[in-house]
Amino acid sequence: MANQVETIINVQLENRDKKTVFWRGILAVPAVVFVIAFTPMAEEAWATGLIILPVVLALVVRGIYPSYVLSFNHGLIELETRLVAYVLLLTDDYPSIERNPNIAVLLPDVDGGKKLNRFMPLVKWILAIPLVIVGLVYALLALITTFVAWIITWSTGTYPRWALDIVLGTIKFWNRVYGYAILLVTDEYPGFSLS
Repeated sequence: MANQVETIINVQLENRDKKTVFWRGILAVPAVVFVIAFTPMAEEAWATGLIILPVVLALVVRGIYPSYVLSFNHGLIELETRLVAYVLLLTDDYPSIERNPNIAVLLPDVDGGKKLNRFMPLVKWILAIPLVIVGLVYALLALITTFVAWIITWSTGTYPRWALDIVLGTIKFWNRVYGYAILLVTDEYPGFSLS
């Protein structure tokens, strides 16, 4: 998986802030509203504000991935990852609108689109259907796990290690799927595993 989106989240398991853990759903609302503000007023909420269609057109017609679009999409996917990590209790750091050294999303080198197959964007969405189905199962499992971890973390101040593998793995999985099917930064089909 050398040519995949890589997600790095430094998680502190012990000495968690019990008060912010308890009120996490309410505390995250302003950050959620900020991220939703990037979404056009349409049904495309699954790709919150990411620039997709111009990338597809640029890749198919010109074989180029516009660098400014790549920078925007990279910044937005990192912001969404910071928000998801906060909501799912992986960190107590409020999701900043600026980069956070503890949470990073690393994109593979696209070399302006020269390393990408020009016609793959036309079929990637179809090829991603099995990934999305598996990802929805993982997301449901991560939500259930987060609820149990929320109770444990709120009462003990320690995030359970067993929950970390499931929740962090789900975030990494979805970022790989986004990199393949939405951001279009790789032609390498992502694996179905959580690691």
